[in-house]
Order: sequence, then C-alpha cells, then structure tokens
Amino acid sequence: MAMPTLRIIGFIIGIFLITLAVAMVVPMATLVFFDRTSDLPSFLWASMITFIAGLALVIPGRPEQVQLRPRDMYLLTVSSWVVVCIFAALPFLLTQHISYTDSFFESMSGITATGATVLSGLDTMSPGILMWRSMLHWLGGIGFIGMAVAILPLLRIGGMRLFQTESSDRSEKVMPRSHMVARLIVAAYVGITILGSLGFWWAGMGLFDAINHAMSAISTGGFSTSDESLAHWKQPAVHWVAVVVMIMGSLPFALYVATLRGNRKALIKDQQVQGLLGMLLVTWVVLGTWYWWTTDLHWLDALRHVALNVTSVVTTTGFALGDYSLWGNFSLMLFFYLGFVGGCSGSTAGGIKIFRFQVAYILLKANLNQLIHPRAVIKQKYNGHRLDEEIVRSILTFSFFFAITICMIALALSLLGVDWMTALTGAASTVSGVGPGLGETIGPAGNFATLPDAAKWILSLGMLLGRLEIITVFVLCMPAFWRH
Repeated sequence: MAMPTLRIIGFIIGIFLITLAVAMVVPMATLVFFDRTSDLPSFLWASMITFIAGLALVIPGRPEQVQLRPRDMYLLTVSSWVVVCIFAALPFLLTQHISYTDSFFESMSGITATGATVLSGLDTMSPGILMWRSMLHWLGGIGFIGMAVAILPLLRIGGMRLFQTESSDRSEKVMPRSHMVARLIVAAYVGITILGSLGFWWAGMGLFDAINHAMSAISTGGFSTSDESLAHWKQPAVHWVAVVVMIMGSLPFALYVATLRGNRKALIKDQQVQGLLGMLLVTWVVLGTWYWWTTDLHWLDALRHVALNVTSVVTTTGFALGDYSLWGNFSLMLFFYLGFVGGCSGSTAGGIKIFRFQVAYILLKANLNQLIHPRAVIKQKYNGHRLDEEIVRSILTFSFFFAITICMIALALSLLGVDWMTALTGAASTVSGVGPGLGETIGPAGNFATLPDAAKWILSLGMLLGRLEIITVFVLCMPAFWRH
C-alpha cells in the first residue's frame, strides 16, 4: 500500500471519527433534558478523545491527485468500521463501568445493527446511554446502505450489481451522479425514521422510547429501552408499527429513491421485494395458525405475536415479544432457519439476503431442465438481468463462506467451553445480524454478558464479517492484497 493511499484512508476515517464525536452531543443533550447530568463528564471525555483522534488523522490533509482503487475500498471499509467501533465503545466504558471487552462488544453490536447486548437493567438505565445505543444502530444502518449502494457493487460482492440503482441504462441517465442518489437515500432514511417515531408515539409509547425504537427498527438493529423488549408495551398498535418499520428497513433503499423520483411501481415490481413479502405472509399465517392451535390466545393475538417475532428474525432486527424459544421444538427450529434469510440487498438487514435464495432456485430449475433437455439453451434471468457466470460465482462464494464462517465461530466458541446450543445459535445470530440466539443464556430473554471475554471478541469478529458481507474482510488476509 502506497503512503498517499494510506493517508487518504486515514483522512476519511478521521472525518468519520469527528462525525462520531459530534454525534455524542445528542446523548449529552438527552442527559441535560432528563436532568441526569452525572454521566455528562463521561460523555464529554469520550467525545473529546474521539474528536482529537479524528483531528489527528485529518490535519495532515488530503493528498491531491490520489484516486482510491477498488482494492483500497476494501481496506477503507473494514478499517473504518473497526476504528469507529473502538471509539464508539468509550461512552459504555466510562459510564457503565464495564470492561473494554463488553464495551467494544456493545458498540460493534450497535454499529453493525446486530442487537446482541451485554447490558441489563435497561428500564432504569441512563437515558444518555439508551440514546447512544439506538444512535449507533441508526448511524451503522445508514453507513451500511451507503456502502451497499456505493462500494459493494464496485467490489463485485455477492451479486450486488444486480441492484445498482436499477442497473439499466435508463436509470443511469436519470441519476448521473452518485451523490444525488446518496442524498435521496439519506432523505428516505431520515423520513422513515421520523414517521416511525410518530407511529410509535401515536401507538402509545412515550416520545423518548418512540424515537429510540424507530432508530432501532429502521436500522433493523433491535436494541430496546426495556429488558423485556417490545413485550414491555402491551398495546397491539405498538407491535404492528414495529412490524411495518422493520419491513421498511429491510427493503432496498435504492428503490425508495426510484419511487421518490416518480417510478411509483419500483418497489412492487421488484422480484426481491415480492419474495420477501410473500415469504413473510406465508410464515405469519402458517406459524400463527399453529401457535393459535397450541395456545389459548385469540387468533389475532397469536398472529400479532408471530408477525412481530418472525419479522424481527427474518429482517435480522432482534426485537422480541415474549420468549419465542418456549413455543416448542417446531417453532425453535423454524426461528433458527429464518435467521439466515435476511431482508433485501441494499437494505439495513443482515442475513444471506432473499435474492440469493431466489437466484439459487433459478439455477436449480435451470439445471433440472438441462438434465431433461440436454441440448436446450436455457436463459437465466433475475429482475430483468441476465445471470452471468460472475454473478453466479460470487453468490456461490458468498453463501459457502457464510456457512463456513458460522461453523468456524461455533467451533471456536465450543473450544472455550460454551455449550453447543449457545455456540451454534450465537455464531449464527451474530454473523446473520439477528442479535439474540436461542437457549437459556443468549435467547430472547437472556443476553451475552455471562460469556467469556474471548467468546465476546470472537462474536464481535462474527458481527463484522456478517455485516461486511464476509468476502470484504477475507480479501485483506491475502498476501497478494498487500503487494503493489
């Protein structure tokens, strides 16, 4: 890596850190508003340290005439995510008096919008820390969408190019500049957050809780302001608002941009969106009917419980309405599988993503047809695009390494003495970005606090790998990457 390249990467990371330091003003203002100023000095110190570190990287200036190549984008993406997490952990360290390991785990979970937590006693916790956790989700969510729209297609990761702002020539003429796309994506993101906040407030939450849950739901993160998560609010309207905002967060933001620019049917016509909504509806009805059949609940109440928990797991948000791991073996296994699905590409959701399953089905169908008609030329198309070899190869590579990563992390956790259920579901839920695992320790009713420190570092790596679509991080391990 050339020195000017490292300097420009440092310069960009410095800007991110200064932004993070300024963002800490919001929890500080929250503490003043709620008259809980005892945590104010800790936030001030955290903000100052972050600001100085950012300034130190920015002061050398941006080197002129240096263009970042696609390979430099890998390093920028991974290093910025890690460095931001290192500094975002400071408020947890200074206010909660927990170890740096726990603080880093919480900040990585926040920034990657995973939603796994080591904190309990949320109902009485400092409003500044609650606001900071939700803000990390929110900032991480918009950061990931920016990356998915601007950087990942360049890197040719996992078939992302299928969704390059509709990819057709027509759309590229309509939107010639990527900063215009970025501006409209931010507008859509902020707009949905405001609507979500108003929705939760209207449904019966206090304004503070409503803002926190809206930031958490749109980023499909899952941090709540109560240990009971959404079960703390008994109003059905709160649960349905959460379902709607989580789904909105898991749809492709590039399509919101297309909708804002007058293409009214952009969302409805997208194969990915149709697949996600169809799968959610079928799962709601099937599991809802089964849950109603096996409990004393009214059918609508059973459907609401199922809709919230299923949507939360599929969109990798991690909110919970009651402990769904107690529903029986069938639902336990189903929730474990659903955690892998994820939302749409170019959304804030994690997981494998729905389009990869759809492409896999198209490939399977084509292969079976080829067996029946060996001489036939079978066209494979998805979302109006021809599935070329490169897209198929990148999807297969991603899916394979996704599975291998979960297996290796689970194996490493079991080596540390973690029981198999916690190890397997912990690895799966952090790499997929769901948050809670299954079982007594890390299930919807528990948290990750009791795990050994080494396990928390391994799971933090799992969150980073899952969030950055795995290949982005793996490429840095190649010796060839570091050669000129």
